Amino acid sequence: MKFIQNPPAFLFFTGKGGVGKTSLSCATAITLADSGKRVLLVSTDPASNVGQVFGQTIGNKLTPIDSVTRLTALEIDPQAAAEQYRARIVDPVKGLLPPDVVRSIEEQLSGACTTEIAAFDEFTGLLTDASLQQDFDHIIFDTAPTGHTIRLLQLPGAWSSFIETNPEGASCLGPLAGLEKQAERYAQALTVLADPDKTRLILVARPQQSTLIEVERTHQELRQVGLKNQYLVINGVLPEGAALNDPLAFALYQREQAVLANLSPILAALPHETLTLQSMNLVGVTPLRQLFMPAGDTNLPAMDEQGQCKQDNLPQVPTLDSLISEIAQQDHGLIMLMGKGGVGKTTLAAAIAVRLAELGLDVHLTTSDPAAHLEQTLHGQLANLQVSRIDPVDVTTRYREQVLATKGKALDAQGKALLEEDLRSPCTEEIAVFQAFSRIIREAGKRFVVMDTAPTGHTLLLLDATGAYHREVAKRMGETTHYSTPMMQLQDKARTKVLLVTLPETTPVLEAANLQEDLRRAGIEPWAWLINNSLAVARTTSPLLKVRARHELAQIEKVQEDLASRLALIPLQQEEPIGITRLSQLAKQH
Repeated sequence: MKFIQNPPAFLFFTGKGGVGKTSLSCATAITLADSGKRVLLVSTDPASNVGQVFGQTIGNKLTPIDSVTRLTALEIDPQAAAEQYRARIVDPVKGLLPPDVVRSIEEQLSGACTTEIAAFDEFTGLLTDASLQQDFDHIIFDTAPTGHTIRLLQLPGAWSSFIETNPEGASCLGPLAGLEKQAERYAQALTVLADPDKTRLILVARPQQSTLIEVERTHQELRQVGLKNQYLVINGVLPEGAALNDPLAFALYQREQAVLANLSPILAALPHETLTLQSMNLVGVTPLRQLFMPAGDTNLPAMDEQGQCKQDNLPQVPTLDSLISEIAQQDHGLIMLMGKGGVGKTTLAAAIAVRLAELGLDVHLTTSDPAAHLEQTLHGQLANLQVSRIDPVDVTTRYREQVLATKGKALDAQGKALLEEDLRSPCTEEIAVFQAFSRIIREAGKRFVVMDTAPTGHTLLLLDATGAYHREVAKRMGETTHYSTPMMQLQDKARTKVLLVTLPETTPVLEAANLQEDLRRAGIEPWAWLINNSLAVARTTSPLLKVRARHELAQIEKVQEDLASRLALIPLQQEEPIGITRLSQLAKQH
């Protein structure tokens, strides 16, 4: 493996949820410890299962791993770190400021930026602790900071004064108020991160276009802030031997090979390599030691007497078609698909829109997905279906320009630099796109509006709190006048159905569960969950895929029993679901 040859002191693994960061970081830690190095493995992943991987409790303390000599682990709980971080900022002002101001501050501190900055606050101590570096040859981090967070920390340390004078802005600068006296330590940590002799970043992706687009964005963002020592690992590639005699596996193999053969020039220029999809569950030291070994017959699971891989009974789960039939009982409404990138929201939004239109209902499908091929495929080819696409780059640029021209007008150079960085936040794009969506939402009173993608609950609350739109309308209209705001419509269960889209894997399910809690804080209750690309309900005879299917069952059961009031399973498709016919087949599949 190139990415662990001549490793520097610090190794960071980064990538979208569910691509295998934890498995790769654990396998790397074991490999280096086996070679005689003293290794510290640190997880800042909210879905961390490092303790489960090694079969022992770890937590927020240095814990020697019993089964691997010279390996120590530490789990930083980012949610707990964020909670302590919020308390440092909010507790001193409680009782001094009006309750609505305190609530606004708490909302500013409830988003992903706070969690990431709090985690960064924790692990900068590890990057700058001289005694730790004497005790360990390598420190491996499962999850790296984003370029946005690093840029925030590189800015002049005038966060507190900026926030005090611009309280209605600062969606991501708010968390920086708690950093006070840490500037010197951060400067030292950022120097270490940018030093290729000390730090290496391993970008982890799957052989899918969506995760490779995301990893290219991450690569460029981190390169811009000086983190240039990067390697790309494409994890979970289906081996050719597993694709024989099974149409689904063969189609999947061909799709993946086409993606690998057409890497973008930017990614192709990086040192990169592939890792084979494993049939085994990567829990325990033995399978992790095998992860970096050349692929062979050991990768295939044992077969039973019938030549099939044994599989547990699948729980009874409704189909997507049954959920669409329930939605169609009304003749209008807002259908909003939400979830992390790469889970298939755009495809499922299009499938739902196509099926509703086929049922004779008037439908407007709108998306902010940059891939316009879906719009081109659908446009003008189906009665009752209107398709529109919001360009997130265009609307975000216009939103930033508007904010800089208004809020930034009276700021000095340093204040403008802070505001400009704040406007690079992921929240900014969500707010700008949602404002564009808001113009379409009112159509849902007379037709179906199917919307992909949508902002998180945190962003909605932030937009509601900073713009005070909802409260301002209420104040102007008075109690006797009927009025409706986008936020009220999203909270109206009779008018809006939020569908959470995820994959049948541990990290994507946890991310969707966190999103559900986020939405509930905003008064929005998800109507259903859609588990996409499931092997458990796909028709496959591939032994490897059948074992993978069995591993999905625990996550499906968790969603069904603990998280979702309604659930549909969508099988992994043999053909890419592009075009009216395939989208319709996907929606009607039983």
